[in-house]
Amino acid sequence: MRRIVLIVLDSVGMGELPDAAIYGDVGSDTLGNISTAMGGLRLPNLERLGLGNIDNIRGFNKYKSPDGCYGRMAEQSLGKDTTTGHWEIAGLILDKAFPVYPSGFPREIIEEFESRIGIKTIGNFAASGTQIIDMLGKEHVETGYPIVYTSADSVFQIAAHEDIVPVEKLYEMCSIARTLLTGDHAVGRVIARPFTGVQGSFKRTDRRRDFSLKPLRKTVLDYAKESGFMVKAVGKIEDIYGGQGITHAVHTHDNMDGINRTLQYMSESFEGIIFTNLVDFDMVYGHRNDAAGYAKALIAFDDMVPEIIGKLKDEDILIITADHGCDPTTQGTDHTREYVPLLIYGKGVKSNINLGTRNTFSDIAATVSEYLGLNAQVPGISFLSDIRHE
Repeated sequence: MRRIVLIVLDSVGMGELPDAAIYGDVGSDTLGNISTAMGGLRLPNLERLGLGNIDNIRGFNKYKSPDGCYGRMAEQSLGKDTTTGHWEIAGLILDKAFPVYPSGFPREIIEEFESRIGIKTIGNFAASGTQIIDMLGKEHVETGYPIVYTSADSVFQIAAHEDIVPVEKLYEMCSIARTLLTGDHAVGRVIARPFTGVQGSFKRTDRRRDFSLKPLRKTVLDYAKESGFMVKAVGKIEDIYGGQGITHAVHTHDNMDGINRTLQYMSESFEGIIFTNLVDFDMVYGHRNDAAGYAKALIAFDDMVPEIIGKLKDEDILIITADHGCDPTTQGTDHTREYVPLLIYGKGVKSNINLGTRNTFSDIAATVSEYLGLNAQVPGISFLSDIRHE
């Protein structure tokens, strides 16, 4: 009964890519810089799997003979956003980055959106999610006008107070925006950002929802589903792929909920893929430049690694990786163009194998395809023969 348990630690990068300067990300190193900022960061369970043995990683203990296989991956796609990274993990490499709007969206887009939803909007500039509701939350509550904003990523975000705009109405607005933002303006994601509270203490809720483009081509998830395998998504995975290639899905409140939902799926008997995104690293800590909070979240995940490993069935392969960086120690609040770690473990997996630097995240898709016998037409080089016992 073959399964892949694929866990994406959202934004947990490990050092700038060679083209980081193009993205303004020279010096970015999410894991290394957090470790430095904290005067050292111990993640003993991940280190035992080989985290500190990865080429060029900084700030972590190196084991003489780690229990897992380890390496790092470079992103071949253009961009550094969630959708781009996840699509590449599943075997879809983008040769054209999603559009971004550092100066806000064109007036014709905003006017058409307002016409379709029947109400004016406020905002329309790049800002962090907490910053924008502090700046415009009071005006939104007084007028009822939804807040539209973006970031350095390819996103059209709509923030609204749950007492002013019911969440289902906010989701409806996002669906309208999604149908509008096509062609040259096909942003990677439209995101609903509900919040509550009063001026001075507004707080975003966990009822965020992402409205992503559907993948432009088939991914390894589609091949798995078409071949009769289960593809069980945890967190925002279903949203990232627009539901495509997914057989079951659960949305989560936070990282710990995501881990617990993953453990529940692992307890079930089926063949296929469990695909989890743990978003708090990025959403709660990275974008808010909270290095201390980020470190605590990493420690909390590390503490759960033994339980995750304990749930692995005989033929399960656990893969832990990330989709981009979001270095909380840098001046900006946006994603960073970085390598991502690759850790692999299983009862049938070799120990202490250095997989080096992989040229694309899609090596994971190629490996999943080979392990499940999918013959998926995806780019990348499978590392299955390197990690499995004969």
